[in-house]
Amino acid sequence: MNLGPSVTTGQRAASIGLRVFGLLFCLYLVGPIFVFVPLSFNDVALFHYPIEHFSLKWFRELLVSHDWRRALLNSLFVATTSTLLATLLGVCAAFGLWRGRFPGKNLIMIIIMTPMIVPTVISAVGMYFAFARAGLDNTYLALILAHTALATPMVVITVSAVLARFDGNLLRAAANLGAHPLLAFRRVMLPLILPGVVAGAIFAFAISFDDVVAALFIAGPTQRTLPVQMYMQASDLYDLVIAAAATFMLMVAISLMAALEFLKRRNKFSNRSGAH
Repeated sequence: MNLGPSVTTGQRAASIGLRVFGLLFCLYLVGPIFVFVPLSFNDVALFHYPIEHFSLKWFRELLVSHDWRRALLNSLFVATTSTLLATLLGVCAAFGLWRGRFPGKNLIMIIIMTPMIVPTVISAVGMYFAFARAGLDNTYLALILAHTALATPMVVITVSAVLARFDGNLLRAAANLGAHPLLAFRRVMLPLILPGVVAGAIFAFAISFDDVVAALFIAGPTQRTLPVQMYMQASDLYDLVIAAAATFMLMVAISLMAALEFLKRRNKFSNRSGAH
């Protein structure tokens, strides 16, 4: 006998309407992608449909052209380096805030989150003047440091969320058994918080790889990243390399989201296995 609350017709209609609205809204957001991606396989350098002949010539141009290839390599180099730095700093900051007991901890957390709150253009202008005064303008170091500052808060958030469920008694038990704090962190804590660390690193890579505002202010001609190169070439209606670059960035984003979903499912499976 079902004793649960019955669902009325109005509630069922509201649920269906909400789902339909969500589907239409998603189509509205990703609709331009479905229009733009096929153009990257067009054999003719024109933004038009229907596509008569498919070709990979624009992807080949993306890898062969000096400007586009340099922008792609710059994006991969800067995103990878800033991700490593942001992950290291974010894990240390999250661990310090989780373990520390001191006044003003909430204020420090707010300061760390500032790059996520302040508009990127304001942060970019401030970092531009700071790096210019230090003589670091138009350098890879300045661009890496800028992306690290923008990506670190996301790592702090993801790692802090995992640390909130971590049992600190495990570290005390390791210390009682004679383990050095670094050894206890590496052998006891890190394997348990690794999903949050990896998720934070993936978000950090995405933030750096997709950034265009900070790179416009800080990067010089030799440090131009792929989003900046796309921005510079956006006015050329007869160059479909920009469509190929957009498709490549979309594939990177989908791969990152797939990695996050795989990590999420693996973490759930591990938790269920541990519970049993």
